[in-house]
Amino acid sequence: MCTVCGCGAGETKIEGGAHEHSHGHADGTVHSHGHGHDHEHEHDHHHDHAHPHEHEHPHTHADGTTHTHGHEHEHGHGEVHEHPHEHEHVHAVGGDLDYGSGPARAHVPGLSQSRMVQIEQDILSKNNAYASANRQYFDERGIFALNLVSSPGSGKTTLLCKTIELLKNEVAINVVEGDQQTANDAERIRATGVPALQINTGKGCHLDGHMVGHAMQRLQPADNSLFLIENVGNLVCPAAFDLGEQHKVAILSVTEGEDKPLKYPDMFAASDVMLLNKCDLLPYLQFDADLAEANARRVNPRLKIIRVSATSGEGLGEWLDWIRNGLQAQAGKREVTVDQLKAKIAELERQLAAR
Repeated sequence: MCTVCGCGAGETKIEGGAHEHSHGHADGTVHSHGHGHDHEHEHDHHHDHAHPHEHEHPHTHADGTTHTHGHEHEHGHGEVHEHPHEHEHVHAVGGDLDYGSGPARAHVPGLSQSRMVQIEQDILSKNNAYASANRQYFDERGIFALNLVSSPGSGKTTLLCKTIELLKNEVAINVVEGDQQTANDAERIRATGVPALQINTGKGCHLDGHMVGHAMQRLQPADNSLFLIENVGNLVCPAAFDLGEQHKVAILSVTEGEDKPLKYPDMFAASDVMLLNKCDLLPYLQFDADLAEANARRVNPRLKIIRVSATSGEGLGEWLDWIRNGLQAQAGKREVTVDQLKAKIAELERQLAAR
């Protein structure tokens, strides 16, 4: 999991700006900063071993795993022993391995479960602070923000483009695109006529609240607008990172397996909506859509599921109506916030007049 293993410690680049670089410290804290310098890290590891001969030998461990490796023997008496025949030990596998059963629900070599939990809490607490600030920004301005998540190849960008084409004359739209490299998807979005900002995460496997906050500053979305975030294609890490959105929307295509929600439960548990995409292909596939929905609801009983196709238009009306309802709810939230602010100002004025 990226909250403890460090796979997100690469360079992040927000289009039109400098690189950001993350540093992890011994106490588990991580911070990011922009930099304009080059640095190199050289590591030399020398291991000299003299072995006159080699053969492969399988080993079975107490946990049931079996591995085979080549190994060599050096004999102190100066003789080299040859093995004219192959020998192999075959043992039955003692059971599956589950590295997600501990308190951290993950495994990193050299780190204890308690240490991993501490690191994850440190990282997520910092991210949550950024996400909370983003959410306050959205709420105060009536902006409806959605975080679209899926595995690569689910048709997320195509569906997003179709959604934009159908809504852009009704509401102002801004888009944040997340990928490890390239601005290909942002260019596709811009072709629809709406502003889009690319975030390249480098080694990182997800967007975070800090990145999205910078994107908001660049895009300056209008009040009562729609803010769409297309996360990095990944069904694991984005589940843990709040971006300040009102809803996560998981996209599962019918070209994937019906058991995806069971294999990647955290993502579907964290989402409020699942779009079952590419439904126009169902007649040509051996995919049980009912089973896929049932599996998703096993993970998240409250999940709203809409079957859609950007090609045939199936389900798009229901999807767009759900977005419209969200926009209306956000606008109402903004009105409440403004009314509260007006009431507070009036009370302060009353107190000043009474002095």
